[in-house]
Amino acid sequence: MDKKPAVINIIWLYLILSSIVVAAYTGRMDEITKASFDSAKSAVTLAISLIGAMALWLGIMKVAEAAGLMKTISRAIRPVMVRLFPDVPADHPAMSAMIMNMAANMLGLGNAATPMGIKAMTELDKLNPEKGTATNSMCLFLAINTSSVTILPLGVIAVRAAAGAASPANILIPSIIATALSTTTAIIAAKLMAARSKESIAVQSVSVVQTENEAAPEAAPELVKLGLFPKLFAISLIPVFLFAVPWHFYKIGHVPAIDYQLVVSATGWLMPLLMGGLLLLGYLKGVKVYEAVTDGAKEGFQVAVRIIPFMVAIFVAIGMFRASGALDLFTWIVNPVTSLIGMPPEALPMALLRPLSGTGAFGVMSEIINQDPNSFTSYLVSVIQGSTETSFYVLAVYFGAVGIRKTRHALPAALCADAVGILGSVLICNIMFR
Repeated sequence: MDKKPAVINIIWLYLILSSIVVAAYTGRMDEITKASFDSAKSAVTLAISLIGAMALWLGIMKVAEAAGLMKTISRAIRPVMVRLFPDVPADHPAMSAMIMNMAANMLGLGNAATPMGIKAMTELDKLNPEKGTATNSMCLFLAINTSSVTILPLGVIAVRAAAGAASPANILIPSIIATALSTTTAIIAAKLMAARSKESIAVQSVSVVQTENEAAPEAAPELVKLGLFPKLFAISLIPVFLFAVPWHFYKIGHVPAIDYQLVVSATGWLMPLLMGGLLLLGYLKGVKVYEAVTDGAKEGFQVAVRIIPFMVAIFVAIGMFRASGALDLFTWIVNPVTSLIGMPPEALPMALLRPLSGTGAFGVMSEIINQDPNSFTSYLVSVIQGSTETSFYVLAVYFGAVGIRKTRHALPAALCADAVGILGSVLICNIMFR
């Protein structure tokens, strides 16, 4: 067995130690002490706030699974997924859970994407031959998630619109291109690192233990047979709902032009539609939807408790690093290099914060946009925000949910994706907005 510490151990330790050393010179010892307690409290508060969303969507995922939707999706996307995740059986529930997570991320449905991602990671862990150690499939799935596969960066567009940007949605195409670059990098990096790790890390193939882990499969859910009238009544709700669209146009007196405001407004329908569609499908398939939702929701609290230690560790290290002035020092050191590639100094803190702190990066972006929403720097930070993800947070939540402590190459692959996403954002923005 490999005895080398995982990369996350080294990074976490040096974040703490460098914070203490820098604080000794900057005189911010009190600040990092306060930051350590505040960050620990924030981690627990955030984990508790996730319980509701996780309970709801893990319950809805249970309905989808009982209705057979997961197996249907697995069969539909088998040609692509078996190449990306060769260690996972083609018809395994993990395949469809990963697809649903990626689809939710693409549409900007973060509240649904996180529980779906945790569900996928839980399914992947069922195939894990060495509990506590990430498999190649887990590393790749996490790297893809941290590359932020997003088609509609609605949060960023909303901030730009509120600040009075001339064209709030102009960042859409650059964000998609940058996201494609970071996602491609995540896949390539994870695959290359996995191939290399076979020589240095003795991790068994998932297929070796597949039979053992699936020897006692879960009992199939009990389905009920619906009568004709309940089915017709449920199906009749679909045309009634669809009629709401022309009714809405009738009320406002015209058909609105297709622009970013219409897109933002329409995406507000996605979450209820997804929820209602999955529940209706389950009902028509004979699933006891209420029982299935409450049964699946029980996992929400358990998952939140499991991820608290991982989130506390990550949040404390990042909070101390920022409070000590170490981030400012690092920004000053790398600024001459980033200036050569066309990145304004004002955008550098945002780029460095993005993998570490989602709220911190969003705050920096909002401040820059509010100062001048039509400036080049404003466009750049908007694209960076829309095409990258908070890698350390994703790692803490997804791996924490299944007790993964040895992350192997997941974090290096994710950071490679972040770096390419940021560099790609700079290049694209220089081409399109200079």
